[in-house]
Amino acid sequence: MNDRTRADAVYAALLTRQGERWVQPRVERTRQVLELLDDPQKTYRVIHVTGTNGKTSTARIAESIVRATGLRTGLFTSPHLERFTERITIDGEPIDDGLIADAWAEIEPFVGIVDAQMEATGDAPLTFFELLTVLAFVAFADAPVDVAVIEVGMGGSWDSTNTADGDVAVFAPIDLDHADKLGDTIEEIATVKSGIIKEGAAAVSAAQAPAALSVLQRAASARGATLAVEGDAFGLSAQHLAVGGQQISVQGLAGGYDDLYLPLYGAHQGHNAALAIAAVESLIGGGTQRLAPDIVADGLAQVTSPGRLQLVGVAPTVLVDAAHNPHGARALVQALGDSFDFDEWGIVLGVFGDKDVAGIVAAIAPAATHVFATSPDSDRAAEADTIADLVEGLGGQVSVHRDLAEAAEAAREWASASERRAVVIAGSVVLAGEALQLAAEENWKDGWVA
Repeated sequence: MNDRTRADAVYAALLTRQGERWVQPRVERTRQVLELLDDPQKTYRVIHVTGTNGKTSTARIAESIVRATGLRTGLFTSPHLERFTERITIDGEPIDDGLIADAWAEIEPFVGIVDAQMEATGDAPLTFFELLTVLAFVAFADAPVDVAVIEVGMGGSWDSTNTADGDVAVFAPIDLDHADKLGDTIEEIATVKSGIIKEGAAAVSAAQAPAALSVLQRAASARGATLAVEGDAFGLSAQHLAVGGQQISVQGLAGGYDDLYLPLYGAHQGHNAALAIAAVESLIGGGTQRLAPDIVADGLAQVTSPGRLQLVGVAPTVLVDAAHNPHGARALVQALGDSFDFDEWGIVLGVFGDKDVAGIVAAIAPAATHVFATSPDSDRAAEADTIADLVEGLGGQVSVHRDLAEAAEAAREWASASERRAVVIAGSVVLAGEALQLAAEENWKDGWVA
């Protein structure tokens, strides 16, 4: 059996477990497995990232800066776009198939032990995400890495990633999402997320709504942690469009960093970069030592953030952006106006039904000349007709398509009628992953062929 087949078998085993949407506040089960494995997550330093939007990009930027210092890095993010090994990267590359298979062989006997204990007490077996977290922590220890940048799966305090002792807790913007699991107010959601702040640790936060900020301040104070907030302790000092991204200057915790090239679109990505810089300053210099400017510049220049305003097609231009909740949809709309010079946008929109579908449509529809409503390939997908009804209710122009391939073909044909038109595929990470695969298969970067 080759390594690719072995790795695919690991993913197949994970898929037999309760899925990522099955969430129970029980971090102790993940901790139990890790203790049997001698706590691999305690063998490296950790930057722990949570928030509602921007946490994946922030994590990717922070990892790239740490890697530029010469330290060996691990990065754990979710969900994946095309293949599950994307979620666990070592030194900027998806984990090798052989390494992930070896890590699974290492943990599998202990999984059986914990599953049996839970069955005896009437508890549910370890889940997909709990086991994926353990896999990442073991793989990072085996590598070994010096620093792991860990993105929370959901929430914070009871998320399985919270078995790691974060040296730095990072808070991207907090908004309403996963209300059924985290609470239906920003204060409740922030309370769950604040659980990643460890005793005596450092915390850095994006600018937050007052209700969220007060929660983070109380949590940091109660745990003897420091809290640095964007707009007060650090922030963007300049931001300008540039070819393929933007040029930014950042006032960090310990000094300024000028004329940095960030190859990502959208004003929000500049703020994510400032947050990531503050996080790395907190880790490496305790927030009082300025990073070498060439290291920061190199780290930012190498950043990628797949599925986040990613260019996947030309003639016509096609972008992919996850934008899976209203906050993300608003950021997308702002970025389209700030970073691109098109008069008309065709938006292929497919959304999960357990998200705030109406809120996403309300944020996106005003920016669209035409919405091409479709559904991601998932049991969780909202009906395309539901999206269409919401768009029509707002007075927008919309058409309904049975799948992404049909919607993308119609949107690209529509956009090819004028060089002032472009297409965005948005609304779900799953849909973004489908779009990346479809764009590669059909060679969208070679231009439109009618």
